[in-house]
Amino acid sequence: MISQKYAMMPRLEIRPHSFSIITCRAVSTTTTTVTPLADSKAKPADTISLQSTWQHRAWVAAGSVAILSPLYKSISLVAMAPSPVAVFKPVIAALFGYLMADLGSGFYHWAIDNYGDASTPFFGSQIDAFQGHHKYPYTITRRQVCNNLHALARSVAFVVLPLDFLIGNNATAHAFIGACAGCIMLSQQFHAWAHEKKRKLPPIVAALQDAGVLVSRAEHATHHRSPYNSDYCIVSGVWNDFLDDLKVFETLEMILFFKLGVRPRSWSEPEKEWRVTENNQIGEDYYSFEK
Repeated sequence: MISQKYAMMPRLEIRPHSFSIITCRAVSTTTTTVTPLADSKAKPADTISLQSTWQHRAWVAAGSVAILSPLYKSISLVAMAPSPVAVFKPVIAALFGYLMADLGSGFYHWAIDNYGDASTPFFGSQIDAFQGHHKYPYTITRRQVCNNLHALARSVAFVVLPLDFLIGNNATAHAFIGACAGCIMLSQQFHAWAHEKKRKLPPIVAALQDAGVLVSRAEHATHHRSPYNSDYCIVSGVWNDFLDDLKVFETLEMILFFKLGVRPRSWSEPEKEWRVTENNQIGEDYYSFEK
């Protein structure tokens, strides 16, 4: 009886069918910025402006005028001097200015490497730039000249031009101011050359580095190795051994810590991005110092 009841019911035939699985994904409208780590192949040079603007060029032009004006006055005054011996004092003053520029670059570099941040008044942009430089040292070699020099050129223009008028007809003072200011403004270019591969340097620059007139690649590379607390001078580097052997900066750090309670960055574990090793993303052969 039951079998007859089911026999009279219509049959429901289920045939094989291909089913598609629809995947739903939520689309976020929030843009997330990912900061590349040191071992990443992403290069910040691809996303930041390394080109010179007309404003950069204008400041470098102003800084160049500020440098050339006292040098021209010094040469003119020496040329009008009755005795050829008059040339010696300005020459010695210019050499002294070159040495003081290297020393000054070391103290300034040490200060902005170890203290302050992007929010620090007046120096915040420089501090932030040098912190970024420690994360990605190779980008300085990709900056155009005026892009690299305009900040220092602006400072030189504001300081040196007034001094040039106040000095008067003192050939020795003009020589010192011109040479010192010139080396200070150009120190960032010397710094960039200290990061460039030797085979890419102009021959005269490579020769000056080898002679110790400009800071060398090998010497400056030490500054970018742990513990990041030496070789701060970036004009010639002639003061580096003296300052490091006497522990001048370490002494200043201790004084500032005990007097003000401020710790320098070099005392702390550096950021991961600072921990560079040979042949890593700083450059394929940055530390090989090949010919």
